[in-house]
Amino acid sequence: MATEIKKPIRWHIAVFLAPAVLVYTAVMIVPLFGTLQLSLFNAEGQTRVFAGLDNFRTLFFDPRWAASFWNALWNNTWFFIIHMLVQNPIGVVLAALLSSPRLRFSAFYRTAIFIPTILSFVIVGFAWKLILSPLWGVAPNLLDLVGLKSLFTPWLGKEQYALTTLGLISVWQFVGIPMMLIYAALLSIPDEVIEAAECDGVTGMAQFWKIKLPLILPSIGIISILTFVGNFNAFDLIYSAQGALAGPNFSTDILGTFLYRTFFGFQLQTGDPYMGSTIASMMFFIILTGVCLYLFAVQTRLRRYQF
Repeated sequence: MATEIKKPIRWHIAVFLAPAVLVYTAVMIVPLFGTLQLSLFNAEGQTRVFAGLDNFRTLFFDPRWAASFWNALWNNTWFFIIHMLVQNPIGVVLAALLSSPRLRFSAFYRTAIFIPTILSFVIVGFAWKLILSPLWGVAPNLLDLVGLKSLFTPWLGKEQYALTTLGLISVWQFVGIPMMLIYAALLSIPDEVIEAAECDGVTGMAQFWKIKLPLILPSIGIISILTFVGNFNAFDLIYSAQGALAGPNFSTDILGTFLYRTFFGFQLQTGDPYMGSTIASMMFFIILTGVCLYLFAVQTRLRRYQF
C-alpha cells in the first residue's frame, strides 16, 4: 500500500514576507484603524467621549461643515475628470507614437516626457506659479512672441480657471506614467498577432484601433484606477501652489487640503483631530468604493482581453 508523501511546509515564504507585512501593518494598517476609531469620538471639555456617527452627520448636514466638504469633494471629482479625459488619452497617444519602430530617438523622447514625474511637487508648484505670474512670469512674454498675449489671464488667480489650470499642470507632470505603462503593454503584444493583422491588410491606425487597443484595455483599466486613487489622495501640488487655504476663495480646495486645515488647524482655525479623522475616513471610503467597483464590475469584463 503506497504511503502518501506529505508536502513540506514552506516556512521560508512566511519568513521572507514577514518584514514587508510588519512594515506595512505598522505604517498603513494600524494608522488606518486608529483614524477610523478616532472619527467615532468627540471632545467634551478635556475628555474624549464616544460620538458614534455624529461626526459624519455633522460633516454632511451641518452648514458650517457641509458646504466646505461638498465643495472639496466636487473639486476633487473635477480634478480626477481632468486627468481621465486629458492625461490618460494623451498617454495612450504618446505610447502609440513612441512604440513605432520607424520613430527615431524614441528613447530620448520617452526620457524627456517621463522626467517631470520624478520632480518634487513643491518644485513643480512653485515653478508653474512663477511661469504663470502676470508680473514676473514668462508666460505673457511667450504668448506675446506668437501674437497671443491678449489670451493671457492670471489663471491661478481666478476662481473659474485655477483648479483646471492646476489639473493641467498635474497632467503635464504625470503624463509619463500612463505613457510608460501603455508603452510596456504595447510591447508585450505578441509579434504573431501583429503579423497576422498585417497579413489580413490591417495596418496603421486601423491596426491600433482594431487590434492593439482592445489588447491593452486591461492596462488602461489599471491606469484608470491608479489615477482615481492618486487624485483622491492629492494634496501636495494644491498646497505648494495655492497654500492651505486653496485659493482663490477655496476654488481649488480638495479633500486633502480640507483635511489638513481641519486636523492641524491653520491661522485662526484651531485643529480638530476628530473631524479631521472623519474627513480622512470619508476619503478612505470613497477610494475603497471606487476600487471595489473597478475590481468587481470592470476588471472581470477586461479579463477576456488578456492573453
